[in-house]
Amino acid sequence: MSLMLKQSARVATLASGLAFVLAGNAFAADLESAAGDQPAGDPNRVWIRFQPGAKSSIQSLVRDKLDALRASLKSSQGARAAGLASGTTHFEFDNLNSIVMTLPPQVIEALRKNKNLVIEQDPLRYPASEMMPWGVPAVQGPDAVAVGADGSGVKVCVIDSGILATHEDFAGIAMSGTASNGKSWNTDNCGHGTHVAGTIAAVGNNSAGVVGVSPGKVSLHIVKYFDGPSCAGGAYASGLVSAAQACAAAGAKVINMSLKSGLGNSGERDAFAKLVASGVLPVAAAGNDSSTSKSYPASYPSVLSVGAIDRGKNWASFSNYNSEVDVAAPGVDITSTYPMKGTPLTVGAGSYATLAMAGTATATVSGALVDGGTCDSRGSWSKKIVLCTRGGTATSAEKAGNARAGGAVGVVLVDTAPGFAPKAGTLTGSLNISGVAVSQDTGAALRGLVGQTAVLNPTMVYGANDAYANMQGTSMASPHVAGVAALLFSAKPSATVQQVRDAITSTALDLETPGRDDKTGAGMVRAFEALDKLLGNK
Repeated sequence: MSLMLKQSARVATLASGLAFVLAGNAFAADLESAAGDQPAGDPNRVWIRFQPGAKSSIQSLVRDKLDALRASLKSSQGARAAGLASGTTHFEFDNLNSIVMTLPPQVIEALRKNKNLVIEQDPLRYPASEMMPWGVPAVQGPDAVAVGADGSGVKVCVIDSGILATHEDFAGIAMSGTASNGKSWNTDNCGHGTHVAGTIAAVGNNSAGVVGVSPGKVSLHIVKYFDGPSCAGGAYASGLVSAAQACAAAGAKVINMSLKSGLGNSGERDAFAKLVASGVLPVAAAGNDSSTSKSYPASYPSVLSVGAIDRGKNWASFSNYNSEVDVAAPGVDITSTYPMKGTPLTVGAGSYATLAMAGTATATVSGALVDGGTCDSRGSWSKKIVLCTRGGTATSAEKAGNARAGGAVGVVLVDTAPGFAPKAGTLTGSLNISGVAVSQDTGAALRGLVGQTAVLNPTMVYGANDAYANMQGTSMASPHVAGVAALLFSAKPSATVQQVRDAITSTALDLETPGRDDKTGAGMVRAFEALDKLLGNK
């Protein structure tokens, strides 16, 4: 492939391509609003479901509640306030014994106390579509893809926990793999490897899920290095060298290693140096210890070490910082493909997507749904299922522990970060309470159902071909860089590893202190700028 880019005439030279990019970025922004940040709708617009034959009496009950509210408002706030308290009927579904109305919250609350009624929010629905995770445009993936540097013809090797090869967002991607005896490279009961691979290669324009840095264009070779629900089974350094050599033997130009250890090894160091000399670029996570400790293999000179930043391009506080960090990439609240999901939470007649939590109790529980806020302290939640919003002063496990101490039988952790997928996590140390995670949007819908009976089943469903999760760590940052490297190799197949590496580091967006720093290295990776550099245009 021959790409000639002129930075000074970028808009003119790439008019058609950039029109696509700009439209695509605007579309992606809309999708983040529609598919990730989308509001659940007006919480005061509700379905009122009643017993057969009770429609007239329910309509009279609603009128009575409205009249009572108006009278109360008139005496306390005046006639104008009373005049604003009204109800609107949107639909009457006689065959469903339901009325859909917008009502004042005071009336809705009064109706919820009637045990003969089911009151549920009337949620908005959006066109099914895919979401551009924020990290992909942050590293300029779509800009490079729009001009033809899309990763085609390049193989990326992912040494991790395997991959759910049948996932909807990997359809059509050429894959091969390696696993030890008795293992399957194309399955993943841990989730880590599938998530990492999705950031690199999730298919674009398929109206589902997310988009990778190289959207369905690179080929993948998967080496299963971890295994099992707890991501156990990591091999020794010698096993990692064997895995990396298997990557090279399979024809990979880039290796992603979202893994780490605190102890280096000279044999392992030399093995990666030889891989670079043979034309393979190793990329690895810098580590999540929030310390100056060096992580291996990332800290070997031949390996590109990647730290993590957040949406604001700030250093992520968990990311290791030391003299071996080369660059940084998005690693906070990254939505990607996942091979499992939770059993849906049911509230009344509704069903809501969840993600089971590691360390949760296994019992299915039921109880009235209650909003516990951030659950930073114990509440009075006897036999309740508590909505606990992430953030505040307590960890997820501490929130669950507070819920249990307050008498709750179940906990639902609600994300605060945008995204349609729940955040993966653990409830270890939570005093044996059943728990699940839900997305920000689902949490908003559930808050409109407080008081109704919920049934929480914490069972994980494996092999889910349409599941996604939100994760964070330098493990999530590393595949962004591996994906960018694949874009560059596809633009210039003759490029050496050093040329690609230099293009990435020399054009990174400087962050933190001026010049290279230990937290973010040369700065945030930028694919288009690196492409210009690699092709000799800057």
